[in-house]
Amino acid sequence: MKSYGKLYVTCDTLLKKGKAFVWENSLATSIRKIKCADGYKIQNHFITAPLSKEEADFPLAYIIVLHKEFDTFERLFRAIYMPQNIYCIHVDEKANVDYLQMVGDLVNCFPNAFLASKMEPVVYAGISRLEADLNCMKDLMNSEIQWKYVINVCGQDFPLKTNKEIVQHLKRFNGKNITPGVLPPSHIIPRTKYVHREDIVHAQVLRTNTLKPPPPHNITIYFGTAYVALTREFTEFILKDQRAKDLLTWSKDTYSPDEHYWVTLNRMADFPGSMPDAKWEGNLRAIKWSDDSSQDGCHGRYVRQVCIYGTGDLEWLFNSSSLFANKFELTSYPPTLECLDLRLRRRTLTEIETRPQNHWFF
Repeated sequence: MKSYGKLYVTCDTLLKKGKAFVWENSLATSIRKIKCADGYKIQNHFITAPLSKEEADFPLAYIIVLHKEFDTFERLFRAIYMPQNIYCIHVDEKANVDYLQMVGDLVNCFPNAFLASKMEPVVYAGISRLEADLNCMKDLMNSEIQWKYVINVCGQDFPLKTNKEIVQHLKRFNGKNITPGVLPPSHIIPRTKYVHREDIVHAQVLRTNTLKPPPPHNITIYFGTAYVALTREFTEFILKDQRAKDLLTWSKDTYSPDEHYWVTLNRMADFPGSMPDAKWEGNLRAIKWSDDSSQDGCHGRYVRQVCIYGTGDLEWLFNSSSLFANKFELTSYPPTLECLDLRLRRRTLTEIETRPQNHWFF
């Protein structure tokens, strides 16, 4: 069993904003180096049995949308993996063959993980990003696993809470969907006021001067996060309900439709688990925005106004009440992700009710 003593010391030093030079990789062997049949899951200490009855009785579904940073995704997957859960992996249709092969090799190691049956060429802020989630939701509804909530994440996310803590957080909402958001502020209104065109070739969404017609069914449009936690009942309902279908069609030429689609549907009183009066509550995602002066700045770097976390952000992340954080790049700031991973696994270890036989977490 690998010793993590030096890594503990390194992370503690970094947390105190000191200098640290010793580093170890907490995921010893990538799927690129050792195949599933050769013991990939064992050597990398994947959890192989539910760690509590509460978790076993409350399986989750995950949607993971990917286009790059395989090593970061590999750590995300291990961090959220539980055998009672189910995982739909959507790889950008534009990704190269080698990347898709690596993701496929990893997914094939796990009976409760699969690639989405339909891949989209995802464009940032385009309808394709929303359709990627919906494609996975359709696949997940066909699963034999009776999951309670579906959570969508991207490949550069990482959990700040254990699976048990995530389950307990969701259970406190008593079957309600979590879609943080409000009525759109003035600078957001043009996103749905004007027709936008998704340019797949140049990977961008362009605004035109053409006004859009009003939303169908006199629906009030809300604005919020693209990352949500939806009940199985709500998911099944929106895939069949005509209002949801019509709103999706109307949203195809808007900007970043995933930031209004979920929150708008969840404000409709007759939808399962809806929260018509909800605002930003939910604590799903910790993000450092470049224009948010209430935060202590980014100690990594900003990309599209979002912080890619450096080691100086560890204390802020450790103190966050959110379930997940975005964004991480293992190639740019490896200690940040490794320290979060180590902390998460240490906390998971303290939660175990019955330790699975022949299994080590470290």
